[in-house]
Amino acid sequence: MENHKVYVGIDIGTTATKAVCFDKSGKVIHEYSKEYPMYHPESNQSIQKPKEVLEAVLYCIQEITMEHQPEFISFSSAMQSVLLIDELGNPLTDAIIWADNRAHDLAEALKVSAKGSSFYKNTGIPIHTFSPMTKIAWLKEYEEKLFSKAFKFISLKEYVWHQLTGEYAIDSSMASGTGIMNIHNLEWDIDILKFLGLHSNQLSKIVKPTHNCKGLNDDWLYIIGGGDGALANLGTGAMEPGKVALTIGTSGAVRLPIDKPFIDSQMRTQCYHLIDNQYLTLGAVSNGAIVLQWLKESILKTEDSFETLFEQAVNITAGSDGLLFVPYLLGERAPIWDASAKGTLLGINIIHTQAHFIRATMEGILFGLLNILEILVPDKKIREQHTIMASGGFAKSDFWLQMTADIFQMEVRIAQTVEASAWGAVLIGFKSKEIEVLPMTSNGKVFVPNNKHKLIYEQSFTKFKRVYPLLKELE
Repeated sequence: MENHKVYVGIDIGTTATKAVCFDKSGKVIHEYSKEYPMYHPESNQSIQKPKEVLEAVLYCIQEITMEHQPEFISFSSAMQSVLLIDELGNPLTDAIIWADNRAHDLAEALKVSAKGSSFYKNTGIPIHTFSPMTKIAWLKEYEEKLFSKAFKFISLKEYVWHQLTGEYAIDSSMASGTGIMNIHNLEWDIDILKFLGLHSNQLSKIVKPTHNCKGLNDDWLYIIGGGDGALANLGTGAMEPGKVALTIGTSGAVRLPIDKPFIDSQMRTQCYHLIDNQYLTLGAVSNGAIVLQWLKESILKTEDSFETLFEQAVNITAGSDGLLFVPYLLGERAPIWDASAKGTLLGINIIHTQAHFIRATMEGILFGLLNILEILVPDKKIREQHTIMASGGFAKSDFWLQMTADIFQMEVRIAQTVEASAWGAVLIGFKSKEIEVLPMTSNGKVFVPNNKHKLIYEQSFTKFKRVYPLLKELE
């Protein structure tokens, strides 16, 4: 019967893969996940092992399909990774992921050139070490033997897709994040291919997110889906005017739906394609919950859960008694696009405790995201009329969500499911199979700004925005 049909969204994240089984209304029936590490062989390197990610995906598919018989399996994935493969589809390298900064010097030089400006106008992706374009340019410059041996340059998602289906394909959503796809015609950009010394057949074929095929070694119907950021907008219902999608997982992002490509005159924002005439203008930060993980493991050295740490922070007043954290531990993407940026703790004094550091870290992550939204929606009165649709791991914390409402001075709503990217992948699957989508429902959780905190957060945020430019002058 129709009511018993289930649908699976696979979300290939930076630290784990999740398989989420939904019913047609978006209710989570079952969920499996498997974690894997991010490696840092050197301070400016962030990599993952393709086979570890593949094993996690296969495990999640196996576990979820032992319990359920899904109508299809659709994919979401973290964006901006690249690995080199040989003609047999075997990795020649580890996957260089978005957080890797080895191409910093190359990206900085290209960013200020006429060529870099032209590339941004064509792709909507700022020239920065996070993009596969700059990573491939670095490999060409410094790993010439590897570069010349490569049969194809693909992402982790494309590697998984090829292992499952035998196809080399990339959806337009993922392709729009590479810095190589022309956002205006949704094709690989000829000028950038020439710059990289690549032929288009060394990249995967760009397909629609609704593209589907049967598995090589199983009977499941696989749907290629999209990138996690674009699908989070779709999954939260933030694809209409007046809605802002805010996601905090390992990293974080603020995204607004638009109906045509947007190019920022100062190269501060990104532009992604989702499907048809649906695009997103956005800014992504490198420093999301990974900063809290660093605080927990490297500084506090505690095995306490994040929930326990948050319980300590809730008793600290808004603004953390003057303690301000600019959390640029991994450099930063939007809006400063500086891979060499450093984190800064400002205003430490004798009264500050562990709980202060926890709260200041949470506030600093949110200040970084508000810094982006100010660019996307400059008019404060208009901005505060928008509603934030929250998703990602942080959406499981009422404390952090209320803090978001207070700092942004905007209403915050919980998405239908906090697994918004996986649900967005399923919604793409519905479109692919022409299945009618039920109206979205809300779980009723709404967080309204506390005006008592407005002034102190405005003051803290003003100070936050001044710290990076001042420290940059000291370098």
